[in-house]
This record gives sequence, C-alpha cells and structure tokens, in this order.
Amino acid sequence: MFEWIISNAATIIISAVLIAIVAAVIVNLVKSKKKGKTSCGCGCANCAMRGSCHKQ
Repeated sequence: MFEWIISNAATIIISAVLIAIVAAVIVNLVKSKKKGKTSCGCGCANCAMRGSCHKQ
C-alpha cells in the first residue's frame, strides 16, 4: 500500500490541489448567491433572460 502511494504521489497531490480549487470556487459562488450578487456582472437591461432570473 505504501509503495502505491509513493509511486502515485504526484497524481495524488495534483488531484488534491484541483479538488481544493473546485471546492473554493463552489464556496465562493454559494456565498455570492446568498449575498444576492449575480454571476454575469453586467446590467439586465439588454439580457434575454432579464424576466426570468430576477424577481421584480
């Protein structure tokens, strides 16, 4: 078992880093959603979905 971990250490480390990055992005999106921020960053006047995404 220990030999397998040593032979795959680079893959394990890279996978752990990628999982941490994805988790951080998801947490940031959830926090932004709870604060009422949108992900597009632009005004809704010219958006095709302006009537669907925000309650008015």
